[in-house]
Amino acid sequence: MLLAPLHPPLPGYADAAAALTLCAVDALALPTDETLMLAWAGGDLHAFETLYGRHRNRLYSFLLRQLRDPALADEMFQDVWQRVIAARAGWQPEAAFTTWLFRIAHNRLNDHWRAARHRPAAPGDADERVAAIRDNATPETELSAFEQRRRLQRAMEQLPPEQREVLNLRLEQELSLEEIGEITGVGRETVKSRLRYAMDKLRAGLTE
Repeated sequence: MLLAPLHPPLPGYADAAAALTLCAVDALALPTDETLMLAWAGGDLHAFETLYGRHRNRLYSFLLRQLRDPALADEMFQDVWQRVIAARAGWQPEAAFTTWLFRIAHNRLNDHWRAARHRPAAPGDADERVAAIRDNATPETELSAFEQRRRLQRAMEQLPPEQREVLNLRLEQELSLEEIGEITGVGRETVKSRLRYAMDKLRAGLTE
């Protein structure tokens, strides 16, 4: 997947570049996402490459599970990163970078659903495509694991969009209830309620 060329450093950031560069980070410590984002805003291209490498798989997996269409997920993946690129100059570490990134994805998904007025039908091979995202099964267990993932994916397809989203953010992205609330714009108790209903429906679907 290709990304558009990065914009050159904006005026006003040149003097801050040295202070924000990754060279100032302890070589023995991995820089945080927030440090990388600030360094990138200061003109450090390597910081963006590191940031992109950390989050591209998680973001694409989330979008694919929501959209169930690889081509559409690719398009939205590019769009989310373009919005990150466009917003980098004014970014402030008021929230964790992951929370900010997935909030952009959440808002973009909402725009898509409003425009489409419906959730598109899953492609015929959607189960196989999505199940293959994290296929770490050994040859001995591959068939059994695939069948389990397929049953789980089918049960998830029956969830309402808002329940499906919080479940993905919690289980796939391992975000906290507070982070999910920030991303989706609802309170912690609402997140808990959606998760509880989603898990109840999954259990019912898997026991049928």
